[in-house]
Amino acid sequence: MKAIIHTRFGPPDVMHLAEVEKPLPKDNQVCVKVFASTVNSGDVKMRSFKNIPWTMALLARPMFGFRTPRQPILGLDFAGEVDCVGSNVTQFKAGDKVFGMTDMNMGANAEYVCVSGTGTIAHLPEGHSYQEMAATTFGALTALHFLKAGKIAKGDNVLINGASGAVGVAAIQIAKHFGATVTGICSTKNMELVQSLGADHVIDYTKQDIMQCNQPYDLIFDTMGKFTFGKAKRILKPNGRYLQAVFAIRHLFQMLLVNVLSQRKMICTVAGDSLEDLRTLKSLIENKQYKAVIDRTYPLEETAKAHAYVDQGHKVGSVVIVIDGHEN
Repeated sequence: MKAIIHTRFGPPDVMHLAEVEKPLPKDNQVCVKVFASTVNSGDVKMRSFKNIPWTMALLARPMFGFRTPRQPILGLDFAGEVDCVGSNVTQFKAGDKVFGMTDMNMGANAEYVCVSGTGTIAHLPEGHSYQEMAATTFGALTALHFLKAGKIAKGDNVLINGASGAVGVAAIQIAKHFGATVTGICSTKNMELVQSLGADHVIDYTKQDIMQCNQPYDLIFDTMGKFTFGKAKRILKPNGRYLQAVFAIRHLFQMLLVNVLSQRKMICTVAGDSLEDLRTLKSLIENKQYKAVIDRTYPLEETAKAHAYVDQGHKVGSVVIVIDGHEN
């Protein structure tokens, strides 16, 4: 099969198209013929191992490789058609249209990927494309995980930093689903998009200092790791929660200290795979309460270009990889 592989860590040009052996499903696995995948912020970090706090990189090295990548094929999100299933799989069959996320073995930037039949995989919602669904999972599942960890509730006043990224566009829509009043922070060119997704207020960070706002927030979700708790607490209610999606080991120690000494809470966590959350997301999509935001699409053979674009740090929503010319 065709796959994008990297045999060393480095810049986008370490990614190249190769012919590799097609994976065979184990007894509990589903083999998916992938029609759409993505390149997200996690992919570019795993490719380069740059812009990762050294403490986190040290912990990640045993999982992802020291001198060379342990998993040469990246890609978390997938959408496609079931090719075959293992002998113990009963909920999926060949020909089913599916979407989901791989585990940390990744592997979705390829024509085929094998995933657990009881993992983060579901049937494709009726009337939605493979590209849409591939663009949805990483950002939406991350946002849902954090907002649940922050105990979001109806009536909460929520601030989302990085409101136009993959996690941010999802967080706006999911927070509105929970009945929150949402303020999104983004650049001038993305204000219209952020408003269209349901944000009640939009702050242009190029023109306005968020620290000058007059109303405190129940929940601040920093999807980019640009705030600090010290900065956030100035606009956080006394019992407010600060969610930090990008963090280092030192933030975990800070979180322990803050959560003991302050009514305000700091939450640093890792969004894992969750079938329950995927089903929640699918329900939102079917009820027209969530829509995917796709910045650009690239064919599989141009995945290196997709990495170069994501490296710039200004993508809006998701960057989708189209496999085998499948346009929908």
